Order: sequence, then C-alpha cells, then structure tokens
Amino acid sequence: MIKFGTGGWRAIIGEDFIMDNVKLLSQAIADDMKAKNYVDNGIVIGFDRRFLSDKAAKWVAEVMAANGIPVYHIGNIAPTPMIMFTVKKLGSKYGVAITASHNPADYNGIKVFTEGGRDATEDVTRNLEKIVESLSKEDVKSIPYEKGLKDGIIKIIDPFNDYIDTILSMIDTDVIRKSGLRILLDPMFGVSKSSLQTILLTARCHVDIINDRHDTLFGGRLPSPSAATLTRLKDIVLQEKYDLGIATDGDADRLGIIDDKGNFIHPNDIMVLLYYYLLKYKGWKGGVVRNIATTHLLDRIAKAFGEECYEVPVGFKHISSKMEETNAVIGGESSGGLTIRGHIKGKDGIFAGSLLVEMICTTGKKISELLESIHEQFGNLYTVESDFKFSQEYKAELSDILFNQRKLPDFGYPVKEVSYRDGVKVYFENDGWIIARFSGTEPLIRIFSEMPTEAEAMDVNVKMQKFLKLS
Repeated sequence: MIKFGTGGWRAIIGEDFIMDNVKLLSQAIADDMKAKNYVDNGIVIGFDRRFLSDKAAKWVAEVMAANGIPVYHIGNIAPTPMIMFTVKKLGSKYGVAITASHNPADYNGIKVFTEGGRDATEDVTRNLEKIVESLSKEDVKSIPYEKGLKDGIIKIIDPFNDYIDTILSMIDTDVIRKSGLRILLDPMFGVSKSSLQTILLTARCHVDIINDRHDTLFGGRLPSPSAATLTRLKDIVLQEKYDLGIATDGDADRLGIIDDKGNFIHPNDIMVLLYYYLLKYKGWKGGVVRNIATTHLLDRIAKAFGEECYEVPVGFKHISSKMEETNAVIGGESSGGLTIRGHIKGKDGIFAGSLLVEMICTTGKKISELLESIHEQFGNLYTVESDFKFSQEYKAELSDILFNQRKLPDFGYPVKEVSYRDGVKVYFENDGWIIARFSGTEPLIRIFSEMPTEAEAMDVNVKMQKFLKLS
C-alpha cells in the first residue's frame, strides 16, 4: 500500500519500502507524465545516504527509461533542496528524491516534486495513489540501468556548482568574510556536509565538522535536529568556543542551531529571527507564511511592520503555494524548514543556515542579543511540544473523540475559536493556542501549545494529554 503523507511516501525498509513498490510508484509517475505530455522535459532523480537510497534511485531510473522518459540522475548523494533546485533549473515537470528525511533509520521513502521544484500537491499525490491502485506488477516496465546509460536516455548529472553558486549569489559573502566566524557543522550523518562547508569556506569562515561519516543508522539517533539530538554539537561548541553550531537533518531540508552560549535555538526562533532580519535590516517588504503549529510571534512582527501573517496546514506545499500567492518574504514551520522569496519553492536547511550566518555578521549581534531585542519589542510566547505513539486501534478512538464527537477538555482559559482545518486547534483569548494532530510522516499524535508563559503552555498541553489518555 502506497500512501503519501505531508512529506512524500515513507515506509519501513523490507516491509513496504521494497523494490516492487518503488517500481510500482515509478510506473505510476511515468503514466501520469505521459498522460500530461510531460515526457520531453524528463525527470530529475536524486538520493540521500539512507540504506537502499542509491539502489532505489536506479530502480526509478530503470522504469522511467523503459517508458521513454529522459532521466537526469544526480550521480552523488544530494540534499533534497539541491534536487528541487535542479528540477527548477532544468525545467522538468517532475523530480523525485529517495529519502525519508528525518524519520528513523529503518524508514526510506520517495518525495515527489513538480514543475518549479515544488513539493507535489495533494491533487498530484492522490492521483498517483489512484494510478498505483490500478496497476499490477506485470504493468511495470523496466530496462537495465546500464542499457539506459548506453542508449542515452539516462544521463548522470552534477548540479553541485550551480546550486552552490546560486546560494552564494543570494547572501552577502563580503560581510561574512570580515567576521572570521568559527562554525561547527553537524550533518547528522546526512548529506549537507559538502554544500554547507563549501559555502562557508568560500565566505572565509573557519569550519569544522562532526558526524559526517556514512552511517545508515545515523549514529543511533533520530536524524532530526533538536535539543535532544544535538547534545554533542552543544558540548563541543561550548568547550571549543565556537561562534555557532549548525545542524541539518538527514536530507538537509531542516535546520538546527546551537548558539555561542550552547543554547538550542528553537526553529520558531529561527523563523522569527530571519523574518525580523529581512524586514528590519534588509528592508524587504512582504508578509510571512507559517503552518498552524508555528509561533504566533510572527503575527506580531508582521503587524508591527504593516504586513500580514498567513496560516496554512502542515506540509510545505501549502507554505510554498501561499508564498507564491501573496509574494511573502519568508515561509516556514516549527520543525525547522523554511525558505525565502526568490529561492526554491521548498525548504532548504543549507540556504537557511547560510542566511543566518549573514544575519549575525551584518547585525554584529549574537543570536541571544537579537532575540532579546525582539522579545523586548514584541513580547514572549512559550512553546511546549509533545509526541505520542499509538496503536491503530487507539488512533481510531482518538479520531472519533477529536473529529467526530469534537470533544475537548476544559483548558481553564477563555476560548476565542476552534479550528479543524488540520487536526484540532484551539485559539485562546490571551493570544495562546494548542493543537493536536496526527503526524503525516510517522505514527504519532503531536500536541503543540503556545502561551504567554511557559507554565501556561505546559498546563494546557498536559490537560490535552490527560484528556486523550496519552500520559
């Protein structure tokens, strides 16, 4: 069974992520491309360092070639944003990345991109699911990879320089060169090392790297940058007195930051910092797009500058679409993914990290100083996040309580509005909120709360947990 979540199709290796299913989905994409007359533009294929990613990329290429679709196969491991960039640059109508992003090591998957290098919309992925259901193993066409290379329908490409040069053209390397920053990178055993290192060295930063070997188990940790997973980065930044620690998730579309004091900078704060920087210091004009589980401090900043903050469901495809519609300056999410106007239509941890370095050098202020200034102007909001696994049986019960019966606990705070746009989100009169929603990438229910004080944020979060019998 192939079903898409908010970040593509992801499945456990050896159970559903197997060659037959990869080729079945590839045939569905090929059929869709032929039906839409997209064949001539070809398809871009890239892969990360996960187990089977390199082989699965060839399986996809073999099916596409057998269907007469030109294949542009990125020959080395590639960050997801580089693959999206290449789809945009080559004018391809489709692209795929073999990755399960930040999921545990026993997962792999396929992200599908469409014209312009954007995440496939729900209409596209639902259509692919329908095509898959109509296919059998016998319907899949495939030729040997080497034959495709010999016939010229499969071409191995290297977009590294174009991608790096594009990012360098969008940041102020001159101001960075004057700073002499010492930066520690943590690719989390993923694919960002070469790209981030090249950009920062070009800007004359002093760069060291940890966790950069090829390890399909990601060092036994979840390849997602968080306070819990970046303890080694934090310790070394403090011990060796680095100016900054930068981490990216498995496929490099998400960012994690450790500041010079060893503080983990929450992705909400990264979004706030960069939006404020672009408006205040760069003089940009425009709104901001955030998903429903991302800080409302962005709303306050937008309002102060006479701009609009737009709320969308979880899934970067919604962010990029709204950015395009409104010409917003920046769009992002509390999980660490963001992009800005003029760059690719998807999240890019490599570009975001580079822009953050520019921000530090341009302002001449440490991250802690910038955040303090922002909070003095716009106040504080505190976030609490909780994740819970569940059985499929209990998922049905939770769904019934939240979305059919629409029951909620008494939070003890006046409620302004309740939305069921994506999960259930309760907006309080005091500018706080809480949301409960099922993850689109893992078997989890996630509860996010944000309130004027940390105690209040924890209070409403715990009340929701107890109501749903999760704690």
